[in-house]
Amino acid sequence: MTVIAPPFTQEGAMQKVRLAEDAWNSRNPEKVSLAYTSDSRWRNRSEFIHGRPEIVAFLTRKWTKELDYRLIKELWAWVDNRIAARFAYEWHDDSGNWFRSYGNENWEFDANGFMQRRFACINDLPIAADDRKYHWPLGRRPDDHPGLSDLGL
Repeated sequence: MTVIAPPFTQEGAMQKVRLAEDAWNSRNPEKVSLAYTSDSRWRNRSEFIHGRPEIVAFLTRKWTKELDYRLIKELWAWVDNRIAARFAYEWHDDSGNWFRSYGNENWEFDANGFMQRRFACINDLPIAADDRKYHWPLGRRPDDHPGLSDLGL
């Protein structure tokens, strides 16, 4: 596995964003947690998370609630060891109600390329099932699937 470490170039920052998207689309909490430092600090909505065990617990809860989760991330900006990304993901609850969740993340990486801080702001929008835009099979978004900008999101 190639490690992408700061200082980031545009290409490296774009790869880092896509790797994060791919990991989250795996919906595998343990795998996702390995991209973060062992003492990583997060703010996700109103939750404050510290360290890999709490990341795993948070993601396990998240993907138990947010069913058929599909995510697209896009690079917004980068400098040195920081990346800003925007994202949108679609999911439904256990009653079949669909949502598109929009947000922004600010990431800070250590010298080895592990994320040490993550700050996420997220808003949920109820959508009709017919308004969904993400229809690929669960898992990694296909390379030929449109990104956020292409979808007008």
